[in-house]
Amino acid sequence: MTQVGGLSAAKPVVVVVMGVSGSGKTTVGTRLAARLEVEFADADEFHTAPNIAKMAAGMPLSDDDRWPWLDAIGSWLQSRSDNGAVVACSALRRRYRDALREQAPGLRFLHLEGSRELFGRRVQTRSHHFMPVSLLESQLAAIERPGPDEPAICVDASLSPEAIVDTFLEAIGGSGQPS
Repeated sequence: MTQVGGLSAAKPVVVVVMGVSGSGKTTVGTRLAARLEVEFADADEFHTAPNIAKMAAGMPLSDDDRWPWLDAIGSWLQSRSDNGAVVACSALRRRYRDALREQAPGLRFLHLEGSRELFGRRVQTRSHHFMPVSLLESQLAAIERPGPDEPAICVDASLSPEAIVDTFLEAIGGSGQPS
């Protein structure tokens, strides 16, 4: 685990579980939300039909495709900032994370890091998802690790989902248990 920016134990917690396709964002995000007793959303639910079709065809999204999607996610997070929330979102680039933080200023990030091989295996074995393994390379090329001034915890995605959640909660000083 690497703590990137300064995080403190304040509730409610609003978190983006970030990383490339196959990193375990949804699995970890649902468990984190359950531990925090907050609402969870998968950023895939915010994509437009044209974006989904584009990705399903193996074409990466452009920034023009992403901005309305990021705006919708940011609005969702902002509307839940008083109660806490967790969203699984790639948040590949700093400018995307900055845009999300503009709408939800207390936002924290849990970055799931790992190997190309791990993520590739996971993407190949899942079913009923529009993201083909061919787009993994473009995500790996695009991802920008959170900077030291970003409120982020970076955790090895090969750990169990429970260990990842425990590591994150320990880093922010919270047990995830209700007060």
